[in-house]
Amino acid sequence: MDFINDEYEMILKKTLPVFLENDIRAFEEGINNNSSIIDCLYCEVQGSINSALYNNEITEHEAKILRAKYLGL
Repeated sequence: MDFINDEYEMILKKTLPVFLENDIRAFEEGINNNSSIIDCLYCEVQGSINSALYNNEITEHEAKILRAKYLGL
């Protein structure tokens, strides 16, 4: 999984859409706080990745890396 971390670091150097950054941050906080709505936060990240992809704000490759990193896909 090192390639995912290396690829992810490259993605971080690029500016992600604000809505995606916010959803990722909320998801991470939810994990850290044992949130009861973690499933909703997961879906928000998934939807934001898809939205950013289809709005050409991230590439298919970047979406794949983000999905692997955050969604385990």
